[in-house]
Amino acid sequence: MDTEAIKRSLEGCGLRCTPQRYAVLACLMDHKGHPTAAEIFKAVNRVDPRSSRATTYNNLRDLVKAGLVREVAVEGRAGRFDLEGTRHHHFICDRCGEVGDVDWYDVPKPASRSLGKRVVRECQLILRGLCAKCAQRASR
Repeated sequence: MDTEAIKRSLEGCGLRCTPQRYAVLACLMDHKGHPTAAEIFKAVNRVDPRSSRATTYNNLRDLVKAGLVREVAVEGRAGRFDLEGTRHHHFICDRCGEVGDVDWYDVPKPASRSLGKRVVRECQLILRGLCAKCAQRASR
C-alpha cells in the first residue's frame, strides 16, 4: 500500500490521516509477523520520537474498530496485530507464542447468520499447537 492508498483507506473508514495513524499502518505493512502493541509503539517511536504510547495504542484501537486492523488474542500473552488484507486464519504456538498465518478455509456460517439471539458478524479460526521449531525441540 502506498501513501495515497493508506490515506484513502483511512478516509474511507471515516478516520483522519494523522501522522501517527499513518505511522501505525505503515509499521504493520512493513512488519512480516504479528507485532504486539509495544513493538508497534517502539517502531513508530523510532520514526517519530514525539509519538506517545497512549496515542499509538489509541490509534490501534481505532484501526481495529474501523476494520483496517485485526487483533489476534493470545491468552496469557500480549495481543498481536495484523492488517486486514487477504482473508486468513492463525496458528498460535503453545510454547513460544509465535503467531503465524494459515491459508483461508471457509468456515460454514449458520444459514440464518445467527446463533439463538446472537448475530454472527465474522468467524475466525485459531489453530493451536507447536510451531515447527518447538515441535522439533520437543521430539529430541
